[in-house]
Amino acid sequence: MTAAMTQPVVPGQPAPDFSLPAVAGPETVSLADYRGRSPVFLALMVGLWCPFCRRQLAQISGYESKLKALGVESLAVVATDPENARMYFKFRPTKLRLASDPFLSTHRAFGVPKPEPSPEMMKALEEISVNPFGDLPEPMPIVTAAKAMDKLDGYVPSPSDQGDVERQWPQLKALYMIDREGIVRWACIECQDEGLAGVGKLASEDTIIEAARTMLH
Repeated sequence: MTAAMTQPVVPGQPAPDFSLPAVAGPETVSLADYRGRSPVFLALMVGLWCPFCRRQLAQISGYESKLKALGVESLAVVATDPENARMYFKFRPTKLRLASDPFLSTHRAFGVPKPEPSPEMMKALEEISVNPFGDLPEPMPIVTAAKAMDKLDGYVPSPSDQGDVERQWPQLKALYMIDREGIVRWACIECQDEGLAGVGKLASEDTIIEAARTMLH
């Protein structure tokens, strides 16, 4: 991690507040919106250039209603400008409430790691094979897998994407369950258990639903 990184927020600590532009309209989205009203499941993703994030956002959207049935609201922070996100989600509608944070201020506040791209890391990216969503013909080196998923998804990078990549890569992603008092009760940070072999892997739907249930009891 870079020297400037803060320590990751862990369960039992207050979630750092933030106020970001909404993707859906002109309003802002704040964690304080939920304080005293409902728990929130928070997903911190990077830009839409990241195929792993695009897949994870689609998965989270698929079980948003299950969390809502438990009384838990869902919020995803997407690290691209609002207009770029609006164009993408116009063609791929989502149930998720989305906030825009292209400069990763929320990731910094929560202390989500951003590894230093050392020669050892670059070598590992070429050697470690992944297939986090199971839809590739076989596990592939991380960079190759990302390109293969772009092709599978028919994703064409936008002009905004290149700037996002340059600012963000190799930022990791994270998920949090935050109670109605604003305290983090559960956290999942990409690669925290498997190192780079965990790229693209975050907690399963079952794990997230169980984390919500545990928080509520």
